[in-house]
Amino acid sequence: MEAAESSLREIGCEQNLLSRPDGSANFMQGDTSVLAGVYGPVEIKISRELHDKSTIEVMVRPKVGLPAIQEKNQEQLIRETCESVILGTLHPRTSITIVLQIINDAGSLLACCLNAACMGLMDAGIPMRALFCGVTCALDADDQLTLDPSSKQQKESRAVLTLAIESTENKVLMVSSRGMYSPAELQQCIAAAQISAQKIFQFYRDSVKRRYSKS
Repeated sequence: MEAAESSLREIGCEQNLLSRPDGSANFMQGDTSVLAGVYGPVEIKISRELHDKSTIEVMVRPKVGLPAIQEKNQEQLIRETCESVILGTLHPRTSITIVLQIINDAGSLLACCLNAACMGLMDAGIPMRALFCGVTCALDADDQLTLDPSSKQQKESRAVLTLAIESTENKVLMVSSRGMYSPAELQQCIAAAQISAQKIFQFYRDSVKRRYSKS
């Protein structure tokens, strides 16, 4: 396999944009943009409460129309990732809700949703054992690996993998994929995603520093 195209598209983020949620963030990767609103911890109906930890809910809203199967699948993957890092035992019998509004999908959407969710959780002050981020890898017919692919690059690829990486031990929390790839290619995607994750975590830290240095 050839070496990866190792550059991520330009990333940007604005936090604390919305007044109603407890935390919010608009995350941009190239022309892909997702707005996250985080609500909680708040009281929850008894029928849905968990006695030993908070209930995590994720809602993905498409740019137009109503959520479909794709959004429901994304919700489950993002929720499972968030559940693995949020210290829910600190807030039992409550709910934490993450609403992700897709502003523009120009590729690597699930990764952008994960990044927006993490920055929104940070803005809301939700306690987490680690930060997390999403990185998408695309494999084309020539065995070229592209990081953070655009919509066009995704369409032309034979396989697309999105990985969620956590910040403390650089572990993989989640993998979502389509297409065919070998175990060796999976390992190469993991290695490339882990390197890229360090750049994203540094971006998170720099963003928070800039925000608090202004206030």
